[in-house]
Amino acid sequence: MKFIHAADIHLDSALHGLERYEGAPVEEIRSATRRAFDNLIELAIDEQVAFVLLVGDLYDGDWKDYNTGLYFVERMGRLRDASIRVFIVAGNHDAASQITKHLRLPDNVTLFSTRKPERVVLDDLGVSICGQGFATRAVTDDISQGYPQGDPQLLNIGLLHTCLDGKPGHEPYAPCTVDGLRSKGYQYWALGHVHKREEVSQDPWIVFPGNIQGRHIREIGPKGCTLVTVDGGEIAAVEHRDLDVMRWSICELDVSATETVDDIYEQVREGLQLALDAAEGRPVAVRLVLYGACSAHLKLHADRERWIQEYRALATGLGGAGIWLEKVSIKTKPAISRDEVLDRDDALSGLLRSIHDMELDSSVLDELADEMSVLRQKLPAELLTGDDPFDPANPEFLKETLEDIKELLVNRLLTTENRS
Repeated sequence: MKFIHAADIHLDSALHGLERYEGAPVEEIRSATRRAFDNLIELAIDEQVAFVLLVGDLYDGDWKDYNTGLYFVERMGRLRDASIRVFIVAGNHDAASQITKHLRLPDNVTLFSTRKPERVVLDDLGVSICGQGFATRAVTDDISQGYPQGDPQLLNIGLLHTCLDGKPGHEPYAPCTVDGLRSKGYQYWALGHVHKREEVSQDPWIVFPGNIQGRHIREIGPKGCTLVTVDGGEIAAVEHRDLDVMRWSICELDVSATETVDDIYEQVREGLQLALDAAEGRPVAVRLVLYGACSAHLKLHADRERWIQEYRALATGLGGAGIWLEKVSIKTKPAISRDEVLDRDDALSGLLRSIHDMELDSSVLDELADEMSVLRQKLPAELLTGDDPFDPANPEFLKETLEDIKELLVNRLLTTENRS
């Protein structure tokens, strides 16, 4: 017998960070979560699994219309035609959906209660499945404590949308402990909520499968589900299967060994090609990060926008399934050491120290922010929000800009010193 464990589908969730760039495949991006879910359906049918477990955040909050629900019901009908049962617990994002509460599901689908843990026994398979969904978006109690003890005569599976004992970047919902889960006597705990795959334990199996499709640069690498094989009432194999149709990657390149901007360009070409190859035929969105002390530092920073566009054009021309730059971050440093010059006692070191020590007090920052508020009102809304907002009236932004200016001045002076 086999079954699939998946979580955090986030159907029709937008992918962030790509649509703003020329040449990005907008329609492919918008349909990515659906196409990844289609891959899950195909995998379930091809592997002839007995059932599919969907452990929370099937949806991405409330729907704009019923199309998301109609799509899901149709896919559940395909599994019903293949005699595959489906068991679902609601997660925090599902609890936010009002339409979901009134959606009638096919008879092969079991949606567990949100009031208390429920148990379903599959006598034909010798399996017990227990779960409880989220009644509200923020569940802060350890609901696993209410799950019944496992039946020693059955294979016991628990479905739980949880942060476990806390995971960075995730809300602390339905917290619990590994020891607490072990005490229930289940052979497999199917968890959800954390978007990175993790096998927390193998005795018993406690698994986060991760989400099925990365949606932004913080969700890099392969994404998919877990395929579990049961033999003689025991868990025989637990394996990850890729489902994603687009991939996210961070390409960090140490350019300290390069001499020219052309050398860096070739290194970028090689790095992007490796990212494209690693995606195994999928389109890939890459954050490119250049770092290290190099001779070409000044040329990169003096004409930063030009080189960003050069790298984007390079990515677009690589071919294959397609590669796009989500962001280009140039963090190089001059080849000559700033500290060496600052330690000297001459005119250049004095000027550098003056620039280095330059600060803006709070009153000056407030004045600048007021002046910049006029510019802010003329900016499009999309620039002011999102993962990387541009807000010229924000004092913190002004402080960061000052640091960039100081860096540019210092780099120019250091490069001039290096040439002389």
